[in-house]
Amino acid sequence: MKLKNKTAIITGGTSGIGKATALLFAEQGANLVITGRRSALGNAVEAECRQKGVRCVFVEADHTRLEDCQKVVDVAIREFNQIDILFNNAGIVTKGTADTTSDEVWQDTLNINVTAVWRMCRLVIPHMKKQGKGVIVNNGSDWAVVAGKNAFPYIMSKGAVGLMTKAMAIDYAREGIRVNAVCPGDTFVDRWIEKGYFEGSDPVTLDEAIKEASEYIPMGRFGRPEEIANAVLFLASDDSTFVTGHLLLVDGGNTAQ
Repeated sequence: MKLKNKTAIITGGTSGIGKATALLFAEQGANLVITGRRSALGNAVEAECRQKGVRCVFVEADHTRLEDCQKVVDVAIREFNQIDILFNNAGIVTKGTADTTSDEVWQDTLNINVTAVWRMCRLVIPHMKKQGKGVIVNNGSDWAVVAGKNAFPYIMSKGAVGLMTKAMAIDYAREGIRVNAVCPGDTFVDRWIEKGYFEGSDPVTLDEAIKEASEYIPMGRFGRPEEIANAVLFLASDDSTFVTGHLLLVDGGNTAQ
């Protein structure tokens, strides 16, 4: 029970890495506020978490909207009177090169992958400062550390998340607030089943993506959401009390090449 009596906000907690993290945090004793745009999925995850003996509240939220970000924080304080952990997980994957990325895709990517992360941090940090402690974990990417092909807007946004994480870690280290990022490599998540692997130009089938992964990832497979969740738990718990400003790669060795 590494998170007993803790309260955690998990954005994008209705599927994939967010859902896996919510369920793991619940098993570890955390009370939860989870967010997402799909209420049916959110209500289902809320129920699963409650079955593990913790309190959990789902808040339907679009984190590109400041008022929705504020609503999530207000719910956490009203329901639990504290915010110990923020996992900024909500995000989108976008493809393209510098010259093929439209203004709309650029702005959409910034809004959810960068601006929403900053806003949620800005809103929870005053509560953490008042408590004298807190942990923020941002969802980065192995592409926060290295670049790749045909994913320019996404890579740009995750690079921003990486340095945002380090800057905040330095700013708040003396106030008991740790800020880190988990940086997954390719992870087998629900959206690949629902929509195919990477929407946009040159889509590939799920079978093709799995075959590609077996060739370019040293461990020969995609990661699992539960494996990423375990890394988030490490960063969020007292197992990592002297870790801040760190980008934790969980990528099957991809960036070691």
